[in-house]
Amino acid sequence: MHRIRTASVAVIGCLLASQAVRADVRADEKSHTEFAGALGHIVNMFGGKAAKEGTSSSVAVKGDRKATIGDQTGQIIDLAEEKVYDLDMKKKSYKVTTFAQMRQRMEDAQKKAQETAQKEEPKEAKPASAPPENNIDVDFDVKDTGQKKVLNGFETHEVVMTITLREKGKKLEEGGGMVLTSDMWLTPKIAAMKEIQDFDIRYAQKLFGPMVAGASADEVAAATAMYPLMTPALVRMRTEGSKMNGTSISTVTTMDSVKSADQVAKDAQAKDADSKSSTKTPATVSGLMGAFAKKAAAKKMASGDDTSNPRSTFMTSTTEVLRVVTEVAAADVAVPAGFKENK
Repeated sequence: MHRIRTASVAVIGCLLASQAVRADVRADEKSHTEFAGALGHIVNMFGGKAAKEGTSSSVAVKGDRKATIGDQTGQIIDLAEEKVYDLDMKKKSYKVTTFAQMRQRMEDAQKKAQETAQKEEPKEAKPASAPPENNIDVDFDVKDTGQKKVLNGFETHEVVMTITLREKGKKLEEGGGMVLTSDMWLTPKIAAMKEIQDFDIRYAQKLFGPMVAGASADEVAAATAMYPLMTPALVRMRTEGSKMNGTSISTVTTMDSVKSADQVAKDAQAKDADSKSSTKTPATVSGLMGAFAKKAAAKKMASGDDTSNPRSTFMTSTTEVLRVVTEVAAADVAVPAGFKENK
């Protein structure tokens, strides 16, 4: 599966990034994005060890370049050139993709994901029906839990942000929607780390699309096709997160899809009908996804779990900062010596 390492979601249409003199910064990080359900099975099958266990990487920003380098893969984003260099650290090679090509790939992937979701999504794994983006209310809550701990040498305290998107005029349980929870361990603000955030904003302003750190364009397109409220939830998270009085050293973000009361009733009827359907060996990947979902549903029923629960977690993303330095050499954001272009 072709993977394009993406930046965190940025606020589309926000003010242009500051034109002040920019500082350099490098941070060592660990990140992992996990999708549940049928999409998660496919990602784990084709994504390899990184998809299952996450990745450790060094993120460096210098001027108009950002480099994210891991053990097996790396990526360099050049805003001035509007190019992305994807590195294969083992083969010592790289491939260049323009921003225009990335936009087209994401549009194609999302269109394909939407078509697949409409035709093949198994009833047991069907996501909550979401209200149109112009017909939603957003509830926001932030709580300092009072918990403190030393994390990777940083003194931190815990803040939990909760964003709820629901149909206007209805409670979440009535009309359905989405709940995003971001559990953050904050240290006093590290000024240099804002350079990474500013770079991600400038990148998103040029690219208009990448959303989840650690996820490929194909994965993001599939997730947003299945869960339309994912985009506004992430945008609100980024907006509010930038207002926090501190720098997050560890962030665990979960996304829950909540079915409407009508959807819960329909799913109960569909489950009865599906239990009577004949079982066949799947001949396609989509069929395999359906088989996984049916097997999981049967396992839950056998164990006595409530499969009619309207709320389910479909994505979990974890990011942890291990170290921060403010000295970055030009070589830290350049294609390593000896690497050859794979055209």
